[in-house]
Amino acid sequence: MTDAMRLEHKFHRPEAGLTVGEDARVEGYASVFGRRDHGGDVVVRGAYSASLAALSARGGRVKMLWQHDPGQPIGVWDEVREDERGLWVRGRLLTEVARGRETAALIGAGAIDGLSIGYRTRRAERAPEGGRKLVELELWEVSLVTFPMLPDATLGGARKETEAPVMAELAGVFDAARRALAQR
Repeated sequence: MTDAMRLEHKFHRPEAGLTVGEDARVEGYASVFGRRDHGGDVVVRGAYSASLAALSARGGRVKMLWQHDPGQPIGVWDEVREDERGLWVRGRLLTEVARGRETAALIGAGAIDGLSIGYRTRRAERAPEGGRKLVELELWEVSLVTFPMLPDATLGGARKETEAPVMAELAGVFDAARRALAQR
């Protein structure tokens, strides 16, 4: 496989909030412009615009995956857009799928709080301080992940305090159902 065919990944812990609501909706920033990652790369504003426009024109969608595994779609992104800050996503975990239920429980418990993009680089420039300035990216997927690329970008207090007990209760319900099914 050539480098042009290989997907790259950028992990990001969304400081502005990867949240999961009662209806298994998730949202947050999958990428923040102008932030240097551990690989030395910086995504610039507008890097996703051509890709998002092309997807929209052909009726396509950015995929929601678990840990970049194309065999484990866990939901759908209903909205993916660039704003002044970065690449913002909002979607729904599919709780009819086992991994979707598990992911909702993991997010609710605080075990998962990272997002990562899967993309191909269409245009990049060498940055004077090292790494690349990513100018145009072909976005394929946004995954929920364990280890984000930007560890200093944390959820902190972004999750509403009222959501934590609800998600803990939901995690308990899922765990009890899993145990009951395992005993059959």
